[in-house]
Amino acid sequence: MLRAMQENSGPVLAVKNIGKSVALADGGTLDILQQIDFSVDAGETVAIVGASGSGKSTLLGLLAGLDVPSSGSVHLGGVPIFGLDEDARAALRGQMIGFVFQSFQLLPALTALENVMMPLELAGRAGAKDIAQQWLARVGLAARLSHYPKHLSGGEQQRVALARAFAMQPAVLLADEPTGNLDGATGHHIIELLFELNRESGTTLLLVTHDEELASACGRSIRLREGRMMTA
Repeated sequence: MLRAMQENSGPVLAVKNIGKSVALADGGTLDILQQIDFSVDAGETVAIVGASGSGKSTLLGLLAGLDVPSSGSVHLGGVPIFGLDEDARAALRGQMIGFVFQSFQLLPALTALENVMMPLELAGRAGAKDIAQQWLARVGLAARLSHYPKHLSGGEQQRVALARAFAMQPAVLLADEPTGNLDGATGHHIIELLFELNRESGTTLLLVTHDEELASACGRSIRLREGRMMTA
């Protein structure tokens, strides 16, 4: 699998005719996504834009292999992820994808340092503590290493989440409404930091947002409306 990814010269992410439907209690079906088709090259910044309920977060889950589509395929690094079993998808996800969530998703029983160290240790990375310290310093939290999430502001928690994501050196970073739980000024600083880290790392960024101003900071936008893709 790793060799296939290394030799692949195509897009880092290719989505082909993805659809997602769920069964309803009355025997009918609800189409959440229909005929989504696009590709993303390495290093691109892409906004996935749409109103609440348009299917943005569902699409993000499918891109990561966290959910399974009703139709279509997703190729990550040239690998068709839905041709893999769940364990293999998780392994590929761990190698290639980083996440930043609206709700931060920090473990409350771990310090800032431990939250950043944990995925590095699970991946068997040498020097996990040093790497985590370096990234927390990079996001301005060198003095907060031993603080637990409950003792950090929302902006500080999202900085920990950014450090955790970029410390893994992902090929693709998926960000789901990363400023949704932050006030305007704090959110603006977080987005500036996100794009700065992304440029430095050469990561491919897919950013889910309903914020048109934030979307305009990306290289291009994919717009969803009622589960269908309007532009790419």
